Amino acid sequence: MSYKKSVYIKAKEILAQRKAAAEREAEMRHSAAVVLCPEILNIEREMASHGADVVKAVGMGADVTEYIRNLSEANLKAQAKRKELLKSVGFPEDYLDVKYTCEMCKDTGYNNEFYCQCYRKLIRDVARENLGVNSPVKKCTFDSFRVDRYPDVIDGVIGINQREHMKSVYQYCMDYAENFTPDSQGLFMYGKTGLGKTHLSLAIANEVINRGYDVYYGSVQTIMDKLEAEHFGRLPREDSIKDDVLECDLLIIDDLGTEFTTQFTNAELYNIINSRILSSLPTVISTNLSIEEVAERYSQRVASRIIGASMSVYFCGKDIRQME
Repeated sequence: MSYKKSVYIKAKEILAQRKAAAEREAEMRHSAAVVLCPEILNIEREMASHGADVVKAVGMGADVTEYIRNLSEANLKAQAKRKELLKSVGFPEDYLDVKYTCEMCKDTGYNNEFYCQCYRKLIRDVARENLGVNSPVKKCTFDSFRVDRYPDVIDGVIGINQREHMKSVYQYCMDYAENFTPDSQGLFMYGKTGLGKTHLSLAIANEVINRGYDVYYGSVQTIMDKLEAEHFGRLPREDSIKDDVLECDLLIIDDLGTEFTTQFTNAELYNIINSRILSSLPTVISTNLSIEEVAERYSQRVASRIIGASMSVYFCGKDIRQME
Protein backbone atom coordinates (compact mmCIF):
# COMPACT_ATOMS: atom_id res chain seq x y z
CA MET A 1 0.00 0.00 0.00
CA SER A 2 1.20 3.54 -0.75
CA TYR A 3 -0.41 6.85 0.20
CA LYS A 4 -4.16 6.92 0.65
CA LYS A 5 -6.23 7.68 -2.44
CA SER A 6 -7.42 10.90 -0.80
CA VAL A 7 -3.81 12.15 -0.67
CA TYR A 8 -3.42 11.77 -4.45
CA ILE A 9 -6.80 13.40 -5.04
CA LYS A 10 -5.90 16.37 -2.82
CA ALA A 11 -2.51 16.77 -4.52
CA LYS A 12 -4.14 16.77 -7.97
CA GLU A 13 -6.70 19.33 -6.79
CA ILE A 14 -3.89 21.62 -5.63
CA LEU A 15 -2.09 21.21 -8.97
CA ALA A 16 -5.29 22.02 -10.84
CA GLN A 17 -5.81 25.12 -8.69
CA ARG A 18 -2.24 26.25 -9.34
CA LYS A 19 -2.62 25.76 -13.08
CA ALA A 20 -5.96 27.55 -13.24
CA ALA A 21 -4.66 30.46 -11.16
CA ALA A 22 -1.57 30.84 -13.35
CA GLU A 23 -3.68 30.85 -16.52
CA ARG A 24 -6.17 33.37 -15.07
CA GLU A 25 -3.32 35.70 -14.15
CA ALA A 26 -1.91 35.37 -17.67
CA GLU A 27 -5.31 36.26 -19.13
CA MET A 28 -5.48 39.36 -16.91
CA ARG A 29 -2.01 40.44 -18.03
CA HIS A 30 -3.01 39.86 -21.64
CA SER A 31 -6.09 42.07 -21.24
CA ALA A 32 -3.97 44.84 -19.72
CA ALA A 33 -1.38 44.61 -22.52
CA VAL A 34 -3.99 44.71 -25.29
CA VAL A 35 -5.50 47.90 -23.89
CA LEU A 36 -2.14 49.67 -24.25
CA CYS A 37 -1.14 47.95 -27.47
CA PRO A 38 -4.06 46.58 -29.56
CA GLU A 39 -1.68 45.54 -32.34
CA ILE A 40 -0.79 42.51 -30.22
CA LEU A 41 -4.09 40.93 -31.25
CA ASN A 42 -3.17 41.16 -34.95
CA ILE A 43 0.16 39.49 -34.29
CA GLU A 44 -1.49 36.71 -32.32
CA ARG A 45 -4.00 36.11 -35.14
CA GLU A 46 -1.06 35.79 -37.51
CA MET A 47 0.63 33.31 -35.16
CA ALA A 48 -2.60 31.28 -34.90
CA SER A 49 -2.92 31.13 -38.69
CA HIS A 50 0.65 29.82 -38.93
CA GLY A 51 -0.28 26.98 -36.61
CA ALA A 52 -3.40 26.17 -38.61
CA ASP A 53 -1.40 26.16 -41.86
CA VAL A 54 1.07 23.68 -40.38
CA VAL A 55 -1.78 21.30 -39.49
CA LYS A 56 -3.23 21.58 -43.01
CA ALA A 57 0.16 20.98 -44.62
CA VAL A 58 0.80 17.85 -42.57
CA GLY A 59 -2.64 16.55 -43.48
CA MET A 60 -1.92 16.86 -47.20
CA GLY A 61 0.79 14.20 -46.90
CA ALA A 62 3.13 15.96 -49.35
CA ASP A 63 6.78 16.82 -48.84
CA VAL A 64 6.14 19.93 -46.79
CA THR A 65 9.45 20.23 -44.92
CA GLU A 66 10.41 23.53 -46.57
CA TYR A 67 6.89 24.91 -46.21
CA ILE A 68 6.78 24.12 -42.49
CA ARG A 69 10.25 25.60 -42.00
CA ASN A 70 9.09 28.88 -43.58
CA LEU A 71 6.00 28.93 -41.38
CA SER A 72 8.16 28.33 -38.32
CA GLU A 73 10.45 31.21 -39.21
CA ALA A 74 7.46 33.48 -39.77
CA ASN A 75 6.05 32.47 -36.40
CA LEU A 76 9.35 33.24 -34.65
CA LYS A 77 9.41 36.68 -36.28
CA ALA A 78 5.86 37.32 -35.10
CA GLN A 79 6.81 36.31 -31.54
CA ALA A 80 9.83 38.63 -31.66
CA LYS A 81 7.64 41.48 -32.89
CA ARG A 82 5.20 40.88 -30.03
CA LYS A 83 8.05 41.04 -27.52
CA GLU A 84 9.19 44.36 -29.01
CA LEU A 85 5.67 45.75 -28.74
CA LEU A 86 5.50 44.69 -25.08
CA LYS A 87 8.80 46.41 -24.35
CA SER A 88 7.61 49.56 -26.13
CA VAL A 89 4.75 49.96 -23.63
CA GLY A 90 6.89 49.13 -20.59
CA PHE A 91 6.19 45.40 -20.13
CA PRO A 92 8.87 42.68 -19.91
CA GLU A 93 9.24 40.36 -22.90
CA ASP A 94 7.71 37.41 -21.05
CA TYR A 95 4.78 39.41 -19.69
CA LEU A 96 2.21 37.31 -21.56
CA ASP A 97 3.75 33.94 -20.62
CA VAL A 98 1.83 31.77 -18.18
CA LYS A 99 3.80 31.74 -14.90
CA TYR A 100 3.33 28.18 -13.70
CA THR A 101 4.47 27.16 -10.24
CA CYS A 102 6.48 24.40 -11.92
CA GLU A 103 7.79 25.16 -15.38
CA MET A 104 8.91 21.56 -15.84
CA CYS A 105 5.39 20.11 -15.93
CA LYS A 106 3.30 23.28 -16.36
CA ASP A 107 1.46 22.34 -13.16
CA THR A 108 0.11 19.11 -14.66
CA GLY A 109 2.14 16.83 -12.37
CA TYR A 110 3.64 14.94 -15.30
CA ASN A 111 6.97 15.41 -17.05
CA ASN A 112 7.59 13.21 -20.09
CA GLU A 113 4.84 10.83 -18.96
CA PHE A 114 6.44 10.42 -15.53
CA TYR A 115 5.43 11.98 -12.22
CA CYS A 116 7.10 15.37 -11.91
CA GLN A 117 9.25 16.03 -8.85
CA CYS A 118 6.87 18.83 -7.85
CA TYR A 119 3.98 16.36 -7.77
CA ARG A 120 5.98 13.86 -5.72
CA LYS A 121 6.85 16.60 -3.21
CA LEU A 122 3.25 17.80 -3.10
CA ILE A 123 2.01 14.28 -2.33
CA ARG A 124 4.46 14.04 0.56
CA ASP A 125 3.43 17.48 1.81
CA VAL A 126 -0.27 16.57 1.72
CA ALA A 127 0.39 13.29 3.55
CA ARG A 128 2.41 15.14 6.18
CA GLU A 129 -0.27 17.83 6.47
CA ASN A 130 -2.90 15.16 7.11
CA LEU A 131 -0.70 13.68 9.81
CA GLY A 132 -0.07 17.12 11.29
CA VAL A 133 -3.73 17.74 12.03
CA ASN A 134 -3.30 15.85 15.29
CA SER A 135 0.46 16.21 15.82
CA PRO A 136 3.42 18.64 15.75
CA VAL A 137 4.95 16.54 12.96
CA LYS A 138 6.78 19.41 11.22
CA LYS A 139 8.78 20.17 14.38
CA CYS A 140 9.58 16.56 15.19
CA THR A 141 12.44 15.46 12.98
CA PHE A 142 15.63 13.52 13.57
CA ASP A 143 17.61 16.72 13.00
CA SER A 144 15.79 18.53 15.80
CA PHE A 145 16.26 15.74 18.33
CA ARG A 146 19.01 16.62 20.83
CA VAL A 147 20.73 13.72 22.56
CA ASP A 148 22.94 16.12 24.54
CA ARG A 149 19.95 17.00 26.73
CA TYR A 150 19.96 13.57 28.32
CA PRO A 151 21.94 13.21 31.59
CA ASP A 152 25.46 11.84 31.43
CA VAL A 153 24.75 9.49 34.37
CA ILE A 154 24.10 5.81 34.94
CA ASP A 155 20.44 4.77 34.65
CA GLY A 156 19.13 2.77 37.60
CA VAL A 157 16.91 0.52 35.48
CA ILE A 158 19.29 -0.67 32.79
CA GLY A 159 22.59 0.10 34.52
CA ILE A 160 24.20 2.02 31.64
CA ASN A 161 24.83 5.68 30.84
CA GLN A 162 21.54 7.41 30.00
CA ARG A 163 22.97 9.67 27.29
CA GLU A 164 24.79 6.81 25.60
CA HIS A 165 21.66 4.68 25.77
CA MET A 166 19.56 7.44 24.18
CA LYS A 167 22.15 7.82 21.43
CA SER A 168 21.55 4.17 20.67
CA VAL A 169 17.78 4.68 20.76
CA TYR A 170 18.09 7.66 18.44
CA GLN A 171 20.25 5.70 15.97
CA TYR A 172 17.94 2.70 16.13
CA CYS A 173 14.91 4.85 15.30
CA MET A 174 16.75 6.48 12.39
CA ASP A 175 17.76 3.09 11.01
CA TYR A 176 14.20 1.83 11.47
CA ALA A 177 12.78 4.76 9.48
CA GLU A 178 15.41 4.62 6.73
CA ASN A 179 14.87 0.88 6.21
CA PHE A 180 11.12 0.85 6.80
CA THR A 181 8.84 -1.41 4.80
CA PRO A 182 5.27 -2.48 5.59
CA ASP A 183 6.80 -5.76 6.75
CA SER A 184 8.92 -4.07 9.42
CA GLN A 185 8.53 -5.08 13.04
CA GLY A 186 6.48 -2.85 15.30
CA LEU A 187 7.99 -0.72 18.08
CA PHE A 188 6.94 -0.45 21.71
CA MET A 189 8.40 2.79 23.09
CA TYR A 190 8.13 3.07 26.85
CA GLY A 191 9.51 5.28 29.61
CA LYS A 192 8.50 8.20 31.78
CA THR A 193 6.85 11.32 30.39
CA GLY A 194 8.83 13.93 28.46
CA LEU A 195 11.66 11.69 27.29
CA GLY A 196 11.18 12.11 23.53
CA LYS A 197 8.94 9.17 22.64
CA THR A 198 6.47 11.29 20.69
CA HIS A 199 9.28 13.25 19.04
CA LEU A 200 11.05 10.16 17.72
CA SER A 201 7.83 8.41 16.69
CA LEU A 202 6.92 11.46 14.60
CA ALA A 203 10.46 11.69 13.25
CA ILE A 204 9.97 8.13 12.06
CA ALA A 205 6.64 9.18 10.53
CA ASN A 206 8.33 12.06 8.66
CA GLU A 207 10.93 9.79 7.11
CA VAL A 208 8.44 7.01 6.32
CA ILE A 209 6.18 9.52 4.54
CA ASN A 210 9.17 10.79 2.55
CA ARG A 211 9.80 7.24 1.41
CA GLY A 212 6.30 6.95 -0.03
CA TYR A 213 4.40 5.11 2.70
CA ASP A 214 1.09 5.91 4.33
CA VAL A 215 1.17 6.79 8.04
CA TYR A 216 -1.66 7.31 10.49
CA TYR A 217 -0.91 8.97 13.84
CA GLY A 218 -3.10 9.67 16.84
CA SER A 219 -3.18 9.57 20.60
CA VAL A 220 -4.90 6.46 21.87
CA GLN A 221 -7.77 8.52 23.29
CA THR A 222 -8.31 10.42 20.02
CA ILE A 223 -8.34 7.20 18.04
CA MET A 224 -10.74 5.53 20.46
CA ASP A 225 -13.06 8.55 20.52
CA LYS A 226 -13.28 8.56 16.72
CA LEU A 227 -13.79 4.80 16.50
CA GLU A 228 -16.56 4.96 19.10
CA ALA A 229 -18.26 7.85 17.29
CA GLU A 230 -17.95 5.95 14.03
CA HIS A 231 -19.28 2.75 15.58
CA PHE A 232 -22.40 4.49 16.92
CA GLY A 233 -23.00 6.56 13.77
CA ARG A 234 -21.93 9.91 15.19
CA LEU A 235 -19.00 10.40 12.78
CA PRO A 236 -19.62 11.56 9.18
CA ARG A 237 -18.77 8.91 6.59
CA GLU A 238 -16.04 11.10 5.09
CA ASP A 239 -14.30 11.23 8.50
CA SER A 240 -14.24 7.45 8.94
CA ILE A 241 -10.88 6.22 10.25
CA LYS A 242 -11.46 2.48 10.69
CA ASP A 243 -9.86 1.49 7.39
CA ASP A 244 -7.03 4.01 7.85
CA VAL A 245 -6.12 2.58 11.24
CA LEU A 246 -6.26 -1.03 10.09
CA GLU A 247 -4.71 -0.70 6.64
CA CYS A 248 -2.12 2.12 6.75
CA ASP A 249 1.49 1.10 6.19
CA LEU A 250 2.45 2.41 9.64
CA LEU A 251 0.14 3.13 12.56
CA ILE A 252 1.45 5.27 15.43
CA ILE A 253 -0.52 5.11 18.68
CA ASP A 254 0.67 7.71 21.18
CA ASP A 255 0.13 7.90 24.95
CA LEU A 256 -1.11 4.35 25.48
CA GLY A 257 -2.56 4.10 28.98
CA THR A 258 -4.11 7.57 29.05
CA GLU A 259 -7.40 6.43 27.48
CA PHE A 260 -10.60 5.89 29.45
CA THR A 261 -10.77 2.14 29.96
CA THR A 262 -14.08 0.67 28.85
CA GLN A 263 -15.18 -2.62 27.37
CA PHE A 264 -15.32 -0.89 23.98
CA THR A 265 -11.81 0.60 24.12
CA ASN A 266 -10.29 -2.68 25.28
CA ALA A 267 -12.01 -4.58 22.47
CA GLU A 268 -11.03 -1.99 19.84
CA LEU A 269 -7.43 -1.82 21.00
CA TYR A 270 -7.13 -5.59 20.76
CA ASN A 271 -8.83 -5.64 17.36
CA ILE A 272 -6.53 -2.94 15.94
CA ILE A 273 -3.29 -4.48 17.13
CA ASN A 274 -4.29 -8.07 16.41
CA SER A 275 -5.63 -7.25 12.93
CA ARG A 276 -2.42 -5.45 12.02
CA ILE A 277 -0.31 -8.35 13.31
CA LEU A 278 -2.33 -10.77 11.17
CA SER A 279 -1.83 -8.47 8.18
CA SER A 280 1.92 -8.19 8.95
CA LEU A 281 1.61 -4.42 9.30
CA PRO A 282 3.74 -2.61 11.91
CA THR A 283 2.47 -0.43 14.75
CA VAL A 284 4.54 2.01 16.79
CA ILE A 285 3.16 2.42 20.31
CA SER A 286 4.42 4.91 22.87
CA THR A 287 3.48 4.90 26.55
CA ASN A 288 4.53 6.26 29.92
CA LEU A 289 3.75 2.86 31.44
CA SER A 290 6.40 0.29 32.16
CA ILE A 291 6.12 -3.20 30.70
CA GLU A 292 4.91 -4.44 34.09
CA GLU A 293 2.26 -1.70 34.27
CA VAL A 294 1.00 -2.57 30.79
CA ALA A 295 0.60 -6.18 31.88
CA GLU A 296 -1.33 -5.05 34.96
CA ARG A 297 -3.58 -2.56 33.16
CA TYR A 298 -4.62 -4.70 30.20
CA SER A 299 -5.82 -8.26 29.82
CA GLN A 300 -3.21 -10.86 29.04
CA ARG A 301 -4.24 -11.18 25.39
CA VAL A 302 -4.11 -7.41 24.86
CA ALA A 303 -0.80 -6.99 26.70
CA SER A 304 0.77 -9.88 24.82
CA ARG A 305 -0.19 -8.28 21.48
CA ILE A 306 1.13 -4.88 22.56
CA ILE A 307 4.48 -6.12 23.81
CA GLY A 308 5.03 -9.52 22.25
CA ALA A 309 4.87 -8.52 18.57
CA SER A 310 7.08 -5.43 18.86
CA MET A 311 10.65 -4.44 19.59
CA SER A 312 10.72 -2.82 23.03
CA VAL A 313 12.59 0.50 23.14
CA TYR A 314 13.26 1.94 26.60
CA PHE A 315 13.52 5.73 27.06
CA CYS A 316 15.38 7.09 30.08
CA GLY A 317 16.61 10.43 31.42
CA LYS A 318 14.92 13.57 32.73
CA ASP A 319 11.92 15.36 31.23
CA ILE A 320 13.63 17.20 28.34
CA ARG A 321 10.66 19.51 27.90
CA GLN A 322 11.48 21.13 31.25
CA MET A 323 14.93 22.00 29.91
CA GLU A 324 13.65 24.02 26.92
